[in-house]
Amino acid sequence: MFDLITSKDSNVKNDVLSGITVALALVPEAVAFAFVAGVEPMIGLYAAFMMGLITSAIGGRPGMISGATGAMAVVMVALVAQHGVQYLFAAVILAGLLQILCGVFKLGKFIRLVPYPVMLGFVNGLAIVIFLAQLGQFKIVNSLGELQWMQGSMLYWMLGLVGLTMAIIYLLPKLTKAVPASLVAIVTVTALVHGLDLEARTVIDFVRDLLPADQKDSATLAGELPTFAIPMVPFTWETVMIVLPTSIILCLVGLIESLLTLSLIDEMTDTRGRGNKECVGQGVANTVNGFFGGMGGCAMIGQSMININSGGRGRLSGITAALVLLGFILFAAPLIEMIPLAALVGVMFVVVIATFEWASFRIVRGVNKEDAFVLFLVTGVTVIADLAIAVVVGVIVSALVFAWKHARHIAVKSHIDDDNWKVYELEGPLFFGSVTHFRDLFDIANDPEDVVIDFRESRIWDSSGIDALDTLADKYLEQGKKLHIRHISDECRSLLRKADKFVEINVNEDPRYRVASDKLA
Repeated sequence: MFDLITSKDSNVKNDVLSGITVALALVPEAVAFAFVAGVEPMIGLYAAFMMGLITSAIGGRPGMISGATGAMAVVMVALVAQHGVQYLFAAVILAGLLQILCGVFKLGKFIRLVPYPVMLGFVNGLAIVIFLAQLGQFKIVNSLGELQWMQGSMLYWMLGLVGLTMAIIYLLPKLTKAVPASLVAIVTVTALVHGLDLEARTVIDFVRDLLPADQKDSATLAGELPTFAIPMVPFTWETVMIVLPTSIILCLVGLIESLLTLSLIDEMTDTRGRGNKECVGQGVANTVNGFFGGMGGCAMIGQSMININSGGRGRLSGITAALVLLGFILFAAPLIEMIPLAALVGVMFVVVIATFEWASFRIVRGVNKEDAFVLFLVTGVTVIADLAIAVVVGVIVSALVFAWKHARHIAVKSHIDDDNWKVYELEGPLFFGSVTHFRDLFDIANDPEDVVIDFRESRIWDSSGIDALDTLADKYLEQGKKLHIRHISDECRSLLRKADKFVEINVNEDPRYRVASDKLA
């Protein structure tokens, strides 16, 4: 519906203009997530600035935007409530160090283990989460201090301005792609609202709704440069034990969301990011956050989609977004405060439409039911719980489905050779899922004295397969018969040699091929 990719290549103009657009959209998100975490709005804005600047400069995915995120914020709530914001800064530093270690030890490559249905579920789930988050902008605080849905003319103006924003973003690229349509839409709707004095809520109205009553009149997004400070926590082992659980979760959630967003942008732009480098970039950014009073964060799929859709491809786009956001905080807070929420909601609604994998509905009709189940499962868990849990659940379920399918793929062909030896020619993988069927393939009581298992078309994948082979050899030995193993691959042979707890083997040379003879104690 919305084909919003304006270019495949990076250029300075597109990067700068798309960066400005992203900076405008970062403000309400950073403020909202700061309140979710239970910290002051400026801590969220500082996090958005530092995360965006550092990851754009040294991360592994040009064009990807990082900042304060909801996935990270919900993890922080309990720690802030129980121990205060200083412990949060310490936890963010430790999480950053753990992320750096993940990059140094090249753990980013494990994102390849995420199956395609899990990736689809992740994207669709986040699109739904972004959509649901925008619905909160349609609520206002009544005289009793309670949130209620907009009504009457305010609601109609809100819907109309959202529709106008989406229309501009959709139609403008058909006329010109010289400037990002999202930026034009925000500027146009802002000018319209204030020029005609329309009844529309602005960013500062949103901030006031989140503050206590005694702070509403003084609400502002103006601030100063973040300053260096070591977290004021006791430097004891007890402190480490307090922050370590939160730090580990922050590390994993941040890397999972960042690396999956990286993969999505790779697919959209036909380029390839560097996952391990991104782990280091995210880690450095979070570590700096902890020392400069930020709440940390990770990649933001919504803002990244705005950037990509607006033509941002290079590192300059993320750096521009971060610096413009800092400029707003230091010099131009009143300009940001007057932006109508409807304009930002319209931009995010377009992001939702562009992010959601509508093709997944066609895929569901064409693929097997197991992949469809995984897709819907990950989407649902992402919406109900969080991203990290959804991805872990999806990978586990996909692995179990894969194991179940391949457990039935092991088979055997047998014949008697010229030496009156019975040869079993295995086909399929021997692993924990197939060992039960493997044991049933052999006629131990009626086999001759020498039995050969030929692994030319098979392979042992894990210790369960070795144990099954160990058990089978024992049964043949109990019958006074000898087991021979042929055509073990180098990987399997290496595994067998290392698995001395399960089996002891002697490799004998044969004129035609290698023969391994199992002699078990």
